[in-house]
Amino acid sequence: MNKRIGLYPRVRAEGGGRGAVSQAGAVLLVETVRKTGLDTAISAALGPWRKARAVHDPGKILLDVALAVALGGDCLADVEVLRAEPAVFGPVASGPTVSRLVDTLATSGKRALAAIRRARAHVREHVWALACDAAPDTGGQVTVDLDGVLVIAHSDKQDAAATWKRTFGHHPIMGFVDHGPGGTGEPVAGLLRAGNAGSNTAADHITATQLAMVQLPKKYRRGRRTLIRTDSGGGTHEFVNWLTARGRWLSYSVGMTITDAIHHAVLQVPASAWTPAVEPGGEVRDGAWVAELAGDCLTGWPKGMRLIVRKERPHPGAQLRFTDADGMRLTCFATNTPGTAIAALELRHRQRARCEDRIRNARDTGLRNLPFHSFAQNQIWLEIVQVALDLLAWMPMLALTGQSKLWEPKRLRLRLFSPAAQLVTTGRRRYLRLARHWPWTDVITSALDRLQTLPNPG
Repeated sequence: MNKRIGLYPRVRAEGGGRGAVSQAGAVLLVETVRKTGLDTAISAALGPWRKARAVHDPGKILLDVALAVALGGDCLADVEVLRAEPAVFGPVASGPTVSRLVDTLATSGKRALAAIRRARAHVREHVWALACDAAPDTGGQVTVDLDGVLVIAHSDKQDAAATWKRTFGHHPIMGFVDHGPGGTGEPVAGLLRAGNAGSNTAADHITATQLAMVQLPKKYRRGRRTLIRTDSGGGTHEFVNWLTARGRWLSYSVGMTITDAIHHAVLQVPASAWTPAVEPGGEVRDGAWVAELAGDCLTGWPKGMRLIVRKERPHPGAQLRFTDADGMRLTCFATNTPGTAIAALELRHRQRARCEDRIRNARDTGLRNLPFHSFAQNQIWLEIVQVALDLLAWMPMLALTGQSKLWEPKRLRLRLFSPAAQLVTTGRRRYLRLARHWPWTDVITSALDRLQTLPNPG
């Protein structure tokens, strides 16, 4: 007769093991750093902040924190995970050294932020060239999505304030390059703001767009090949005028508030003018129609602006707003893209919802909480979060294929980064032997092989 010992096998633990490495899959991120040249770029950018006879390179310290955040950390102390595995991550600075670097960079203000951003922009152009057909500009156009993020503060921090959702914290604006349905997105702008900052502040949207433009290759920093998408927070005269100013000529697709004039114009649209909305596969979207408005609604707006409205049956349980009409939910956006069917333009604008996924991933990658009291220190933290998100976007773009290329950071951590391995040194080379029974061992080894076949930077 078998004795029942519970639902799980009994395992005892003891110390003294040798040759084992935890977080072995993180070697994918380390190899991404090396092959993209991010380590040398960040090191050169932060060279002015390296003290004489310093043991640790400031660029290496910053990248170590970014790697810790990419692996799921949410504060400087989590760099301890890397320090425990010098065979994979090399020498890692102590906690006080890391804190002093953040303090030093925060004291330098815009100089340090600009240096980090220049390094990221330089590496981004190189990564897109390496990615070839997997790069987000393969179709000859780049789409940048801007959206605000509410970051809750659990203690009194500089510039933390009551938000429009009756919470307390900060309200940064984030910008992401959309990789389309076949990939993730990468951050190109992070503008930290006080919690009571407005959702439709044109000056902040302009600043965030400027930050995003600097991150793009030079050929996309002006002209119609760059599309700026926002929700209704970007639908202001000042912001749209800035996007279309002479010498800039950017494309845009911005949400618009349903004003009384727009609401009245929608009521005057004849039934024959409504076109069925479409889904990404080309099929008709059930219960949704689009139409283009003209007339007084466009008075005072830049030349070439198109105003497109969608009416849709509300989802079960949804409440109608006073701006809705005839039992239909109304949404509206403006664009300056000519010669394209309004159903296709509406689908393109609706796909801005992918930005919500990017924001959720950013929350899971260090943006759920700003760990410092000082506003300047939290600005440095926001840059570190963006470096971590860059790595989590570049690694799949360069190394993964198939469905694994679409995995979000949480799934990457559980399946690819978390497994342990045995460290073996032979022939002056070190090998990580992953468990044969781990279902995703082949994914890890294949991705590492692809990274190692890429040319070395420089």
